[in-house]
Amino acid sequence: MKKKSLLITVAAIAAVILFLAIPSQRSLVNLDEDVKAKWGEVQNNYQRRSDLIPSLVNTVKGATEYEKRTLVELTEARSKAGTIQVSEPTSENYEQLTNVQNNVTNNMNKVIGVIENYPDLRATNQFVTLQAQLEGTERRIKIARKDFNESVLAYNQKVRKFPANIFAGLFGFKTKEGFRADAGAQNVPEVTFK
Repeated sequence: MKKKSLLITVAAIAAVILFLAIPSQRSLVNLDEDVKAKWGEVQNNYQRRSDLIPSLVNTVKGATEYEKRTLVELTEARSKAGTIQVSEPTSENYEQLTNVQNNVTNNMNKVIGVIENYPDLRATNQFVTLQAQLEGTERRIKIARKDFNESVLAYNQKVRKFPANIFAGLFGFKTKEGFRADAGAQNVPEVTFK
């Protein structure tokens, strides 16, 4: 009798654990996949920007031969950004990608400075359309980063809350890191044209 009672108790405990574990594991997997999808969207928008840069460079180059160095630097920054492939958003990968993408942004700002010196270029339909595309892409990058951070937040909350935190540890789910501001981002940037 005692043996049968013990067996029933163990089976009941195992059933409760499975009742809690299965939904927790499924929820964690769904949230983890959402984080990966949002990260893919961030990279997709970086790729979109990278694809638009050659058109910007060619448009500016066609209007002026002035400041070739600026165009070369932008092209090189874009090339370097294209070689960075990050499948999992870790702190190290994030920092590497952020540095490369910041370099692209800085060089794009230099090209915009060149454009400011050429009113005829600003008036061309091709440039106006391209500029609108780049502005839209920058907004998309901002939104994709925000969505990614929200996804990471939801995932991390699930990983850290009871009872899912018990199963997260058992199934190997760990907290993830989202985008964060660069050091000094709170300072107003200095814009200079050389």
